[in-house]
Amino acid sequence: MSLESLLNEVEILKSEYEKFERGNKSAGTRARKSLQSIKKMAQDLRIEIQEQKKTE
Repeated sequence: MSLESLLNEVEILKSEYEKFERGNKSAGTRARKSLQSIKKMAQDLRIEIQEQKKTE
């Protein structure tokens, strides 16, 4: 897990959400999927940071 992959997923979300706002309903589904991925990535990154803090 890296910050780079999280930021990449945010860019994907931005693109899909913009398509959704223009009326593409399928893009809404992809945006929701992207949000779910972001949630998981953020939680994994949060755990990594906490583990690094404990080892220092």
